[in-house]
Amino acid sequence: MGCDSKRRFLLLYATQKGQAKAIAEEIWQQAGAHGLEADMHCISEMDKYNLETEKDPVVIVISTTGTGDPPDTARKFVKKIQDKTLPPDHFAHLQYGLLGLGDSEYMFFCNGGRTVDRRLQELGAQHFYDTGLADDCVGLELVVDPWIDGLWLALKEALLLQKEKEDMNNGGDAVSSSPSAAPHVEHELNLNSEVQNLKLEDEGARSSDVLSQKLDDSTLVAPAREPEPSLVHSVPPVSQSVLNIPALPPEYIEVQFQDTQGENPHLSSLNSEGTTFEVPVTKAVQLTREDAIKTALLVELDIADTVFEYQPGDAFCVICPNNVNEVEELLHILGLSEKGDDFVCVKVKQGTKKKGASRPQHIPERSTLKFILTWCLEIRAIPKKAFLRALVECTSDAGEKRRLQELCSRQGASDYTHFIRDSNVCLLDLLRAFPSCKPSLSLLIEHLPKLQARSYSVSNLYQPGRLHFVFNVVEFPACPSRPVSRKGLCTGWLAELVAPLLHPSKNTLDTKGESSSSEKVSIFPRPNNAFHLPADPSVPFMMVGPGTGISPFIGFLQHRQKLREQQPDWEFGETWLFFGCRHQDRDYLFKQLRCFLENGTLTHLKVCFSRDSSTAEVAPPKYVQDLLRLYAKEVARVLLKERGYFYICGDKKHMADDVSDAVVDILSMEMEADKLEAMKVLAMLREEKRYLQDVWS
Repeated sequence: MGCDSKRRFLLLYATQKGQAKAIAEEIWQQAGAHGLEADMHCISEMDKYNLETEKDPVVIVISTTGTGDPPDTARKFVKKIQDKTLPPDHFAHLQYGLLGLGDSEYMFFCNGGRTVDRRLQELGAQHFYDTGLADDCVGLELVVDPWIDGLWLALKEALLLQKEKEDMNNGGDAVSSSPSAAPHVEHELNLNSEVQNLKLEDEGARSSDVLSQKLDDSTLVAPAREPEPSLVHSVPPVSQSVLNIPALPPEYIEVQFQDTQGENPHLSSLNSEGTTFEVPVTKAVQLTREDAIKTALLVELDIADTVFEYQPGDAFCVICPNNVNEVEELLHILGLSEKGDDFVCVKVKQGTKKKGASRPQHIPERSTLKFILTWCLEIRAIPKKAFLRALVECTSDAGEKRRLQELCSRQGASDYTHFIRDSNVCLLDLLRAFPSCKPSLSLLIEHLPKLQARSYSVSNLYQPGRLHFVFNVVEFPACPSRPVSRKGLCTGWLAELVAPLLHPSKNTLDTKGESSSSEKVSIFPRPNNAFHLPADPSVPFMMVGPGTGISPFIGFLQHRQKLREQQPDWEFGETWLFFGCRHQDRDYLFKQLRCFLENGTLTHLKVCFSRDSSTAEVAPPKYVQDLLRLYAKEVARVLLKERGYFYICGDKKHMADDVSDAVVDILSMEMEADKLEAMKVLAMLREEKRYLQDVWS
């Protein structure tokens, strides 16, 4: 392994989208400054390490998927440690520290890390350092930075204790006359000197990262009225602080420009999750009125020539491009407007200091510059602090440089959160705000994440060869940090794509006078392992789906209707649907719900309209959670007595959490138990997969 065994520790990471890997690389990089060597591997590389025989401390950085599972790269590892035949002392020799990454916007926060942590404990492994759980909802760095800061002392203590054990094992006879006094004293002395060394090393390491900026006298004279802080402007104390900024990430990508000859890779090469289908768009319907606040669209795809299979509750992914105008603007700022159609070759830079550097999997070895910026990189991603740190080096104006340093510094953490993270600022916004910043193309490839396909619920079932889905066109209004309003990347693109079908002109009408389209989209299936109807049709279920959250439930109800027609003698459980939208007349999606009610497929339909005014003495419920409270006894009966299912689909922050709170209140009231007891029951329902969510933030 080539590491000094006395100063070595094993560093494992399990990543889904690259965050955990980036943090592990940061730990690997910092380790050297502390006189330690990290033996770093992806957790899936099980031939490169062996926890069964590992004597050195182990550091694990692990993320969590949106469904609360460990990342795909950790599947084999988790399966191996979940083996029920392993004895409770299987990992008794192991000492480890674990950093879990998650997002509290989603159910099962940090469950990937918690799962591994809990199982290692069950198998006898010991913590040498407290587990850290970082929340991407408020900023991973709020936990990650202090966790890494405290890691070094804990690691050195763990290595000292390990050395002491080895010394005792090797020289057991020599100390037998004096059982533990001598080694203990020696350890204390060692530890004190180690702590001293650590302090010195910390100061040494920090001095290279601390930016000292001399302030001339003029900056210390307070103006009559201090302007407000903004993306480009800071105020004391940040503007007058000595800054702790991250170490500069090593460059590792090289881009070579070639000619304009050749072909770009097929879009299917961008999907590593199975087969991609390129399918025509056949129909689009606007479900909301023109004056509705949100625009909801139903789009139909022709999948007749594919082997695309799905069942109610499944989802699929759309491979979408970046906005063409944003790509052009980025090329212009990079000074590459004339080279968009040139082919480039992306390689690892020779002699890079980055450990295990490789070309990112989502970047083709050879393609046009436009292809990379259009289909491969998430150019709207919120820039991480390491990216800001790298952008500092590309900025010529001293004031702009200082502000970028502040935004990536520890002292500027709240400015970063407020002006970048919460304002949804992307690279283009930064380059507009800091015009002297001129990054290289290679820097963008190093720091921008993969452009992720967008996921949508299938909303129909029994139209052979057709696939329907429903979505709101997402709007991001302008704000001080981002003076340009934007539409959602995929929903904005789809809305533009289907516009000719929504507003047909003579050119888009076919021979029968019907609207037609030659547009195609690339999709691939994303089966949902849990969000499915109960296997037993006699089990009752409740569905909560305001707005476009109704989408998968249309498929549920179509499936139930078909089953009732095919099996008239079967017993079917009652079905409830709680639906809400802003205005009954403007955006009451799917008036066809009435048909399901009339033919008996749907037993109960409860609707509410949050923006409609009412003259009734008792105001009607505004939101779906209010509707649920009105039917508290029925909710409790279905969930507790009849062991029914409860499904929620829609917006996480503004709906699903409120619905969960309402269900807890209902259970508490109907069980005549305290809130904690009700929360335990809800957790049990989730565990039994009878309380299921398909939500987005």
